[in-house]
Amino acid sequence: MQDRSDRRRSRTSAAVLAAVSVLGTAVLTGCDSGPPGTTKGAAAQPSPRPGPVWDREPGSVAAVGDSITRGFDACSVLADCPEVSWATGTDSGVRSLAVRLLGASGAASRSWNHAETGARIAQLPEQMASAAKEKPDLVTVMIGANDACRDSARYMTPVADFRSSFEASMRQLRAGAPKAQVYVSSVPDLKRLWETGRGNPLGKQIWKLGICQSMLGDADDMRAPAMARRASVQERVVAYNKVLREVCAKDLRCRYDGGAVFDYPFTGKQLSQWDWFHPGRDGQARLAEIAYRNVTAARPPA
Repeated sequence: MQDRSDRRRSRTSAAVLAAVSVLGTAVLTGCDSGPPGTTKGAAAQPSPRPGPVWDREPGSVAAVGDSITRGFDACSVLADCPEVSWATGTDSGVRSLAVRLLGASGAASRSWNHAETGARIAQLPEQMASAAKEKPDLVTVMIGANDACRDSARYMTPVADFRSSFEASMRQLRAGAPKAQVYVSSVPDLKRLWETGRGNPLGKQIWKLGICQSMLGDADDMRAPAMARRASVQERVVAYNKVLREVCAKDLRCRYDGGAVFDYPFTGKQLSQWDWFHPGRDGQARLAEIAYRNVTAARPPA
């Protein structure tokens, strides 16, 4: 017979084994003393958020925006020239984004240009609705220069209105083409274009016809009021680009260029020989290069 101490040791050993068994089960099942449904360990980690969905080889392209995307003043004075558009043009010297992605025949049949010369952000929702009807894989956006380029700096589009219009534009696109990707170009640096073009007498004569007077008016005036006016336009463009970046970041299928177009150092070679402000053929080609590099990159620009 076992004595009392043996029996106590046996009961203690059994209790220990039972406790170990329960503890092991708890570890394996991930249970704790928290509220029902909570877990520890790997099961307690939150599910990772889905990463951005981005196809680097879209099969069709629609473009929206303003005169730059229409190739204004790139082929002849005060006229559109969509065949040299950086986004959807067919000119072999430019090699537009559509040509680089789809080839020449594909660009001719599977790209559409809904941009309008003179368009401001308020017109973008309508353009987006038209682009959505094409069911494109990719929509390119370049807008905002005309919101800053007004007869006077005081008429520039307020930043809050710019944001509201861009948000409305994205909603219009998503209503008709929920899976379309969006590539958003930054607004060009208008002050740099003034600095580059003001050395050309012919260009300055064209500027007097009414091109971007908030920046280009009285091009040779270097007095404080004129410089302050240009600085205010520059600040507004920077604010517009911040809006484009922030709104785009909220959409998993939107990619902003990281300020690449704003930062591009356009020279006289890249500007229109008629107005020395809009991109010429060479400038359109540079825009196409920037867009292609960003659209096909494994990661979005920083």
